[in-house]
Amino acid sequence: MLEKAASLPADEVFIDLEDAVAPLDKNDATRDRVVRALTEQDWQARTLGVRVNAVNTKWCYRDILAVVEGAGQRLDIVMLPKVEEAAHVHFAHHLLGQIEAAAGLERQIGLEVQIETARGLMNVEAIGAASPRIEALIFGPGDFAASLGIPQLSVGGEEPLYPGDRWHYALSRIIVTARAFGQQAIDGPYAAIRDLDGLRRVATTSRLLGYDGKWAVHPDQVPVCNEVFQPTQEEFDRAAQLKAAYAEATSESLGAVIHDSEMIDEASRKMAEAVLLRGRASGMTATTSPPADGRPGDS
Repeated sequence: MLEKAASLPADEVFIDLEDAVAPLDKNDATRDRVVRALTEQDWQARTLGVRVNAVNTKWCYRDILAVVEGAGQRLDIVMLPKVEEAAHVHFAHHLLGQIEAAAGLERQIGLEVQIETARGLMNVEAIGAASPRIEALIFGPGDFAASLGIPQLSVGGEEPLYPGDRWHYALSRIIVTARAFGQQAIDGPYAAIRDLDGLRRVATTSRLLGYDGKWAVHPDQVPVCNEVFQPTQEEFDRAAQLKAAYAEATSESLGAVIHDSEMIDEASRKMAEAVLLRGRASGMTATTSPPADGRPGDS
Protein backbone atom coordinates (compact mmCIF):
# COMPACT_ATOMS: atom_id res chain seq x y z
CA MET A 1 0.00 0.00 0.00
CA LEU A 2 2.79 2.46 0.84
CA GLU A 3 4.48 1.75 -2.48
CA LYS A 4 1.24 2.44 -4.36
CA ALA A 5 0.59 5.62 -2.36
CA ALA A 6 3.94 7.03 -3.43
CA SER A 7 2.84 7.17 -7.06
CA LEU A 8 -0.63 8.62 -6.58
CA PRO A 9 -1.34 11.93 -8.39
CA ALA A 10 -2.71 13.52 -5.22
CA ASP A 11 -1.84 16.95 -3.86
CA GLU A 12 -1.05 15.42 -0.48
CA VAL A 13 -0.43 11.93 0.86
CA PHE A 14 -0.27 11.11 4.55
CA ILE A 15 0.72 7.90 6.28
CA ASP A 16 -1.63 6.90 9.07
CA LEU A 17 -0.45 5.85 12.51
CA GLU A 18 -3.91 6.24 14.03
CA ASP A 19 -6.97 4.33 12.76
CA ALA A 20 -4.98 2.23 10.27
CA VAL A 21 -2.81 0.71 13.00
CA ALA A 22 -4.12 -1.77 15.58
CA PRO A 23 -3.33 -0.90 19.23
CA LEU A 24 -0.85 -3.78 19.58
CA ASP A 25 1.08 -2.45 16.57
CA LYS A 26 1.34 1.14 17.78
CA ASN A 27 5.03 0.78 18.55
CA ASP A 28 8.49 1.81 17.43
CA ALA A 29 8.68 -0.92 14.79
CA THR A 30 5.66 0.57 13.01
CA ARG A 31 7.04 4.08 13.39
CA ASP A 32 10.34 2.93 11.88
CA ARG A 33 8.50 1.56 8.83
CA VAL A 34 6.84 4.94 8.36
CA VAL A 35 10.20 6.73 8.58
CA ARG A 36 11.71 4.38 5.99
CA ALA A 37 8.79 4.89 3.65
CA LEU A 38 9.13 8.67 3.90
CA THR A 39 12.89 8.72 3.42
CA GLU A 40 13.48 5.88 0.95
CA GLN A 41 10.57 6.16 -1.49
CA ASP A 42 10.07 8.70 -4.26
CA TRP A 43 6.76 10.46 -3.67
CA GLN A 44 4.73 12.18 -6.38
CA ALA A 45 2.59 14.21 -3.97
CA ARG A 46 3.71 17.77 -3.29
CA THR A 47 2.89 17.47 0.42
CA LEU A 48 3.84 14.55 2.67
CA GLY A 49 2.46 14.02 6.12
CA VAL A 50 1.88 11.58 8.95
CA ARG A 51 -1.28 11.30 10.99
CA VAL A 52 -0.24 10.58 14.56
CA ASN A 53 -2.45 9.35 17.35
CA ALA A 54 -4.57 11.83 19.27
CA VAL A 55 -2.92 14.04 21.87
CA ASN A 56 -4.94 12.45 24.68
CA THR A 57 -3.54 8.97 23.96
CA LYS A 58 -0.34 7.36 25.24
CA TRP A 59 1.13 7.12 21.72
CA CYS A 60 1.07 10.69 20.44
CA TYR A 61 4.36 12.08 21.75
CA ARG A 62 6.30 8.99 20.64
CA ASP A 63 4.70 9.21 17.18
CA ILE A 64 5.75 12.84 16.73
CA LEU A 65 9.22 12.28 18.17
CA ALA A 66 9.97 9.28 15.96
CA VAL A 67 8.72 10.60 12.64
CA VAL A 68 10.17 14.10 13.00
CA GLU A 69 13.57 12.94 14.27
CA GLY A 70 13.72 10.23 11.61
CA ALA A 71 12.15 11.95 8.60
CA GLY A 72 11.88 15.63 9.43
CA GLN A 73 13.64 16.66 6.22
CA ARG A 74 10.97 14.92 4.13
CA LEU A 75 7.98 15.68 6.33
CA ASP A 76 5.76 18.66 5.50
CA ILE A 77 2.95 18.28 8.03
CA VAL A 78 1.86 16.38 11.10
CA MET A 79 -1.86 15.66 11.23
CA LEU A 80 -3.59 15.73 14.61
CA PRO A 81 -6.80 13.71 14.87
CA LYS A 82 -9.73 14.30 17.23
CA VAL A 83 -8.62 17.75 18.33
CA GLU A 84 -11.07 19.03 20.93
CA GLU A 85 -9.41 22.10 22.44
CA ALA A 86 -6.65 24.58 21.77
CA ALA A 87 -4.42 22.86 24.35
CA HIS A 88 -4.13 19.83 22.06
CA VAL A 89 -2.65 22.05 19.37
CA HIS A 90 -0.40 23.84 21.87
CA PHE A 91 1.11 20.51 22.91
CA ALA A 92 2.00 19.54 19.35
CA HIS A 93 3.20 23.06 18.50
CA HIS A 94 5.72 23.18 21.34
CA LEU A 95 6.84 19.57 20.98
CA LEU A 96 7.53 20.12 17.28
CA GLY A 97 9.49 23.27 18.08
CA GLN A 98 11.72 21.45 20.53
CA ILE A 99 12.37 18.53 18.17
CA GLU A 100 13.09 20.86 15.25
CA ALA A 101 15.59 22.82 17.32
CA ALA A 102 17.32 19.70 18.62
CA ALA A 103 17.49 18.13 15.16
CA GLY A 104 18.67 21.33 13.49
CA LEU A 105 15.78 21.41 11.04
CA GLU A 106 15.83 24.59 8.99
CA ARG A 107 12.13 24.68 8.15
CA GLN A 108 9.02 24.55 10.27
CA ILE A 109 6.74 21.53 10.03
CA GLY A 110 3.08 22.40 9.65
CA LEU A 111 0.01 21.07 11.42
CA GLU A 112 -3.27 19.85 10.00
CA VAL A 113 -6.05 19.59 12.53
CA GLN A 114 -9.04 17.27 12.40
CA ILE A 115 -12.39 18.36 13.81
CA GLU A 116 -14.18 15.10 14.56
CA THR A 117 -16.29 15.53 17.69
CA ALA A 118 -19.01 17.72 19.14
CA ARG A 119 -16.50 19.29 21.52
CA GLY A 120 -14.05 19.90 18.72
CA LEU A 121 -16.65 21.73 16.65
CA MET A 122 -17.79 23.73 19.68
CA ASN A 123 -14.17 24.93 20.18
CA VAL A 124 -13.21 25.21 16.51
CA GLU A 125 -12.52 28.96 16.58
CA ALA A 126 -10.10 28.64 19.51
CA ILE A 127 -8.51 25.62 17.85
CA GLY A 128 -8.01 27.47 14.58
CA ALA A 129 -6.27 30.31 16.40
CA ALA A 130 -4.06 28.04 18.51
CA SER A 131 -0.90 27.93 16.36
CA PRO A 132 0.64 29.62 13.31
CA ARG A 133 1.70 26.12 12.23
CA ILE A 134 -1.88 25.19 11.33
CA GLU A 135 -2.22 24.88 7.57
CA ALA A 136 -5.61 23.16 7.33
CA LEU A 137 -8.72 22.26 9.27
CA ILE A 138 -10.20 18.89 8.31
CA PHE A 139 -13.72 17.60 8.87
CA GLY A 140 -13.93 13.99 10.07
CA PRO A 141 -17.47 12.76 9.33
CA GLY A 142 -17.12 9.25 10.78
CA ASP A 143 -16.08 10.09 14.32
CA PHE A 144 -18.28 13.19 14.19
CA ALA A 145 -21.33 11.04 13.43
CA ALA A 146 -20.43 8.74 16.33
CA SER A 147 -19.90 11.72 18.63
CA LEU A 148 -23.37 13.08 17.88
CA GLY A 149 -25.12 9.72 17.88
CA ILE A 150 -26.07 9.97 14.20
CA PRO A 151 -27.44 6.60 12.99
CA GLN A 152 -24.92 6.00 10.22
CA LEU A 153 -22.74 3.03 9.34
CA SER A 154 -20.97 4.35 6.22
CA VAL A 155 -18.38 7.07 6.81
CA GLY A 156 -19.29 10.28 4.99
CA GLY A 157 -22.36 8.70 3.45
CA GLU A 158 -25.43 10.48 2.14
CA GLU A 159 -28.84 10.25 3.81
CA PRO A 160 -31.78 10.65 1.43
CA LEU A 161 -34.29 10.81 4.30
CA TYR A 162 -32.63 13.92 5.77
CA PRO A 163 -34.12 17.13 4.31
CA GLY A 164 -30.89 18.70 3.12
CA ASP A 165 -27.22 18.11 3.86
CA ARG A 166 -26.77 16.96 7.43
CA TRP A 167 -23.08 17.98 7.39
CA HIS A 168 -23.80 21.56 6.31
CA TYR A 169 -23.54 23.16 9.76
CA ALA A 170 -20.25 21.48 10.62
CA LEU A 171 -18.73 22.11 7.20
CA SER A 172 -19.78 25.76 7.29
CA ARG A 173 -18.33 26.44 10.74
CA ILE A 174 -15.07 24.77 9.84
CA ILE A 175 -14.51 26.66 6.61
CA VAL A 176 -15.46 30.02 8.11
CA THR A 177 -12.89 29.42 10.86
CA ALA A 178 -10.25 28.22 8.41
CA ARG A 179 -10.64 31.25 6.16
CA ALA A 180 -10.60 33.63 9.13
CA PHE A 181 -7.11 32.36 9.99
CA GLY A 182 -5.80 31.95 6.44
CA GLN A 183 -6.00 28.17 6.47
CA GLN A 184 -7.27 25.54 4.05
CA ALA A 185 -10.47 23.60 4.66
CA ILE A 186 -10.54 19.90 3.72
CA ASP A 187 -13.53 17.56 3.71
CA GLY A 188 -13.07 14.07 5.10
CA PRO A 189 -13.45 10.61 3.59
CA TYR A 190 -16.25 8.91 1.69
CA ALA A 191 -15.96 5.24 2.58
CA ALA A 192 -18.08 3.74 -0.23
CA ILE A 193 -15.08 3.37 -2.53
CA ARG A 194 -17.04 1.88 -5.45
CA ASP A 195 -19.70 4.58 -5.40
CA LEU A 196 -17.88 7.22 -7.42
CA ASP A 197 -21.12 9.03 -8.30
CA GLY A 198 -21.88 9.44 -4.61
CA LEU A 199 -18.34 10.66 -4.00
CA ARG A 200 -18.77 13.21 -6.76
CA ARG A 201 -22.00 14.50 -5.22
CA VAL A 202 -20.64 14.97 -1.70
CA ALA A 203 -17.35 16.39 -2.99
CA THR A 204 -19.26 18.90 -5.11
CA THR A 205 -21.28 19.96 -2.07
CA SER A 206 -18.16 20.77 -0.06
CA ARG A 207 -16.53 22.41 -3.10
CA LEU A 208 -19.55 24.71 -3.46
CA LEU A 209 -19.00 25.77 0.16
CA GLY A 210 -15.45 26.76 -0.77
CA TYR A 211 -13.54 23.71 0.45
CA ASP A 212 -10.08 23.16 -1.00
CA GLY A 213 -10.18 19.40 -1.24
CA LYS A 214 -11.46 16.08 0.03
CA TRP A 215 -9.80 12.93 1.26
CA ALA A 216 -9.48 9.95 -1.05
CA VAL A 217 -9.24 6.59 0.69
CA HIS A 218 -8.78 4.56 -2.50
CA PRO A 219 -6.77 5.28 -5.66
CA ASP A 220 -9.96 5.23 -7.76
CA GLN A 221 -11.25 8.23 -5.80
CA VAL A 222 -8.28 10.47 -6.59
CA PRO A 223 -9.27 11.42 -10.18
CA VAL A 224 -12.81 12.29 -9.08
CA CYS A 225 -11.59 14.58 -6.31
CA ASN A 226 -9.02 16.20 -8.59
CA GLU A 227 -11.71 16.91 -11.17
CA VAL A 228 -14.27 18.30 -8.73
CA PHE A 229 -11.88 20.63 -6.92
CA GLN A 230 -10.31 22.34 -9.91
CA PRO A 231 -12.17 24.78 -12.17
CA THR A 232 -13.33 23.70 -15.59
CA GLN A 233 -11.44 25.28 -18.47
CA GLU A 234 -14.53 27.36 -19.23
CA GLU A 235 -14.65 28.67 -15.65
CA PHE A 236 -10.94 29.46 -15.71
CA ASP A 237 -11.16 31.31 -19.03
CA ARG A 238 -14.21 33.28 -17.92
CA ALA A 239 -12.45 34.32 -14.70
CA ALA A 240 -9.42 35.49 -16.70
CA GLN A 241 -11.65 37.51 -19.02
CA LEU A 242 -13.56 39.07 -16.13
CA LYS A 243 -10.36 40.08 -14.34
CA ALA A 244 -8.93 41.63 -17.52
CA ALA A 245 -12.16 43.51 -18.23
CA TYR A 246 -12.25 44.96 -14.74
CA ALA A 247 -8.57 45.91 -14.87
CA GLU A 248 -9.14 47.76 -18.15
CA ALA A 249 -12.19 49.58 -16.80
CA THR A 250 -10.52 50.66 -13.57
CA SER A 251 -7.45 51.88 -15.45
CA GLU A 252 -9.78 54.29 -17.23
CA SER A 253 -11.41 55.43 -13.96
CA LEU A 254 -14.78 53.97 -14.93
CA GLY A 255 -17.35 53.28 -12.25
CA ALA A 256 -19.75 50.37 -12.64
CA VAL A 257 -18.67 47.98 -15.38
CA ILE A 258 -20.70 45.57 -17.53
CA HIS A 259 -19.00 42.34 -18.54
CA ASP A 260 -20.75 39.41 -20.19
CA SER A 261 -24.15 41.01 -19.46
CA GLU A 262 -23.40 41.35 -15.75
CA MET A 263 -22.30 44.26 -13.59
CA ILE A 264 -18.88 43.56 -12.09
CA ASP A 265 -16.99 45.34 -9.33
CA GLU A 266 -14.14 44.75 -6.89
CA ALA A 267 -15.95 41.81 -5.31
CA SER A 268 -16.22 40.24 -8.77
CA ARG A 269 -12.47 40.66 -9.25
CA LYS A 270 -11.79 38.89 -5.95
CA MET A 271 -14.04 35.98 -6.92
CA ALA A 272 -12.32 35.71 -10.29
CA GLU A 273 -8.90 35.76 -8.64
CA ALA A 274 -9.95 32.90 -6.34
CA VAL A 275 -10.92 30.78 -9.36
CA LEU A 276 -7.66 31.66 -11.14
CA LEU A 277 -5.58 30.86 -8.06
CA ARG A 278 -7.17 27.42 -7.75
CA GLY A 279 -6.72 26.73 -11.45
CA ARG A 280 -3.10 27.84 -11.56
CA ALA A 281 -2.34 25.59 -8.60
CA SER A 282 -3.38 22.64 -10.76
CA GLY A 283 -1.37 23.87 -13.75
CA MET A 284 -4.17 25.48 -15.75
CA THR A 285 -3.64 28.30 -18.23
CA ALA A 286 -6.14 30.36 -20.21
CA THR A 287 -6.94 28.96 -23.64
CA THR A 288 -8.21 32.25 -25.09
CA SER A 289 -6.91 35.80 -24.93
CA PRO A 290 -8.97 37.50 -22.21
CA PRO A 291 -10.77 40.42 -23.85
CA ALA A 292 -11.11 43.60 -21.85
CA ASP A 293 -14.64 44.50 -22.78
CA GLY A 294 -15.75 46.35 -19.68
CA ARG A 295 -17.77 49.51 -20.13
CA PRO A 296 -19.67 51.86 -17.84
CA GLY A 297 -22.87 50.37 -16.52
CA ASP A 298 -26.28 51.90 -16.97
CA SER A 299 -27.14 53.04 -13.50
